[in-house]
Amino acid sequence: MPQADPQLRELGTFLRARRERVTPAVIGLATSGRRRTPGLRREEVAQLAGVGITWYTWLEQGRASGVSDQVIGAVARVLRMTDAEKHHALVLAGHAPAKHAPPMTLQPAHAAILEQMLPFPAAVQTDGYEIVASNRAYRFVFDDLDRYAPDDRNCAWLMFTDPVWRGSIVDESLVLPDIAARLRAHQAEHRDEPRWTRLIERLVEHSDDFRRLWESYDVADERPRLRRYRSPRVGALNVHFQSLWLDQSSGSRMIVMSPADAATRERLERLSSLVASAPAWTAREDALADVAS
Repeated sequence: MPQADPQLRELGTFLRARRERVTPAVIGLATSGRRRTPGLRREEVAQLAGVGITWYTWLEQGRASGVSDQVIGAVARVLRMTDAEKHHALVLAGHAPAKHAPPMTLQPAHAAILEQMLPFPAAVQTDGYEIVASNRAYRFVFDDLDRYAPDDRNCAWLMFTDPVWRGSIVDESLVLPDIAARLRAHQAEHRDEPRWTRLIERLVEHSDDFRRLWESYDVADERPRLRRYRSPRVGALNVHFQSLWLDQSSGSRMIVMSPADAATRERLERLSSLVASAPAWTAREDALADVAS
């Protein structure tokens, strides 16, 4: 019998989590009597996807090497996966190249964009939520970002573990699962990257909420979100939270919070005036090699 590969084992765990969430009624299966299995049975998925039950069992056990994208597509259809979930399954099956972690450097053009985005909060960030640089609106929207150690300047870390950042979230039940789900999606693309391994290990160790969400195996994409925050300096903020890729092949992006209403626009303008004496942007010291002083 083939031996389980760690990445294929993660694929199996992901498929099992998805299978247990799809009820027979969702896919039009008639049921009678009590079912001991939450969601669908393995044999039901195998039959509907057109694969053998033994093969599908091996797939969930991480023992089915050489899984084709057609098989993943058929299983994704049966399990009613979203586009993000299907992509995640393909990555785990080895049908997408691994990404290298983006360099922690700031390009001059990106620094100029950060300044031009004022008074709206903006930051250069990796898809692992590492903050490389930020304009002063982003720096002060929750707390003074520059007072944190460079390794702690990570939105996922701060939202799950820092009282000030976490206290700024209005809709925890939406924001925290979304962060964990997007991390789960990108982590598979950065397999074997030490920075990613260290981040996940820290979050699992220090946040019970993150550990619970991580073990749910949810994944999500990077589409814009409407977010509600409470800024200690200016109060309620309703913003469109957007990720703009700078280099999608490595995971480097710019995140921008644009106002969703007139009151938020006024509060962001007030925040800008309150911190106007600060530099237009700041960055990690190790990110400044390519930026002229």
